[in-house]
Amino acid sequence: MTNPTPHEVSLLLAEWSGGDESALDELLPLVEKELRRLAHHYMSRERAGHTLQTTALINEAYLRLAQGEHSHFQSRAHFFAAAANLMRQIMVDHARARQSAKRGGGLRKVSLDEAATVWDERAAELLALDEALQELAHAAPRQSRVVELRYFGGLSVEETADVLKVHPNTVLNDWREARAWLYCALGGGEAS
Repeated sequence: MTNPTPHEVSLLLAEWSGGDESALDELLPLVEKELRRLAHHYMSRERAGHTLQTTALINEAYLRLAQGEHSHFQSRAHFFAAAANLMRQIMVDHARARQSAKRGGGLRKVSLDEAATVWDERAAELLALDEALQELAHAAPRQSRVVELRYFGGLSVEETADVLKVHPNTVLNDWREARAWLYCALGGGEAS
């Protein structure tokens, strides 16, 4: 099956959510291309030579999905949104570990080259974004979900509306407001 239908994916998701472990093994080859696209989307924002590669990100997401509790996914879009959120969390965990190592987490001291400095700045940005998203989740949970689904999940406005069970115009408004809030929260301007 090179081009699975959304129905096939939804059926396997339902079987897996119902406890059928073999459904996950059937599901992953069908969604691997999209998972790879999501992982590439994340990794394309990182510097060259980043210590976490696309394949490693996909593998870690797969392991966490396989070991985690079975979620009841409402649709194919809901599954990819959850996978995108999981990949974001893996990237944040990786950045935190990197920052910990930088502060003496058991590694011997070496001189930093320019790439390492860029990574440290990028890790700090990723951690600041994660912190801002957590604050947004407390202030405006739906707007936070819109950011996760659109920015991190790469979902369209319509797919996001489907996952959240709202009108596409609501998604557009939430997206606009969340981006403005995050811009201010990350030091880009005055909060209104």
